[in-house]
Formats: sequence, structure tokens, C-alpha cells
Amino acid sequence: MTLRILSPIHKATRQIGLHLADKTTELGVSTDEAHLLSYLESYGPAPIYELQRVLGHRPSTLTGLLDRLEGRELVLRERNPEDGRSYLVSLTLSGSRLAHRVTRLVAQFEAAVLEGVDERALDGFRRVMEAIGGVTRIQVRPPRGRRAPTVGRGGVPDSAERKVRTA
Repeated sequence: MTLRILSPIHKATRQIGLHLADKTTELGVSTDEAHLLSYLESYGPAPIYELQRVLGHRPSTLTGLLDRLEGRELVLRERNPEDGRSYLVSLTLSGSRLAHRVTRLVAQFEAAVLEGVDERALDGFRRVMEAIGGVTRIQVRPPRGRRAPTVGRGGVPDSAERKVRTA
């Protein structure tokens, strides 16, 4: 059985990852570190549970990422003033500069891809992505200013519809 949507998405994800790995290495970070920095540039400061949910890392893996980035003074962990049991992660000034470089690198990659795609193909791609969103019922990037849903047992949001912000 040939998967007409998921196999090409998986292949493209792998190609993008390998391409960006070469570029992020030149910046002195891994792709996972770059993804975290880029996410924080757009959505930070962010609670650790949100980073875990968005990035999909195990807690120990995320802790290692944060330890390395904090050791290089790229991020800062501080107690969350809204919930004293959790921490917020934010970019330092040097982390913000590096995150901006990562974001610019990703924007250049996307621009290069879009050079080979016309509006009709892009509209079709959007429809496929919307259909995936409809089946999964996961809202990607809720509007700015909206709080992320509260998280219940097992890290699952308390709302009936799961809402996850991704980078």
C-alpha cells in the first residue's frame, strides 16, 4: 500500500532535517537546539511543559537541551510567576541573536522552496494541511495572547480538543 500523503511528508521532514542540520552546525547548535531557540524567539518566554509538548522531547532530553543552552548563556530558566511549581524559559540577549540567525536561515530555506511552487500548488498544500488538522483536531499556533490550555494528567490538555503550538 502506497501512502500518498504521509510518506511524502515523512520524506520531506527528513530532507529538511538533514539540510538544516548542516546549516545549524555552522551556527554552533544542533537542530534540536535551533528549534528550541527559534520557538522561544516567536513564543517565549515559555513554560517547560509547553516546550516538552511542542518539541516532543522526553523530559530528560529536554532537560539536557536546556542545560546545554543555559550553560552557553543562550537561555534562562526562571520560576513561573503564575505557577510557582514550574519554570519559564526565555532567551538571553546572545540567545536572541542566535535565534534570529536560525529563524533567518529557515526563512531563506522556505523562500528557496517557494521559488519552485506556484500559488495553485501552494493552495493544494494548504488544503491537505487543513485536512490533517481537521482529522487530528490539533490547533497549531493558537492566536497570540491566548493562554495555552491547562495540562491535566499525563501532560494532556484539559480541554476536549487538544491544542498544541508548534514551531
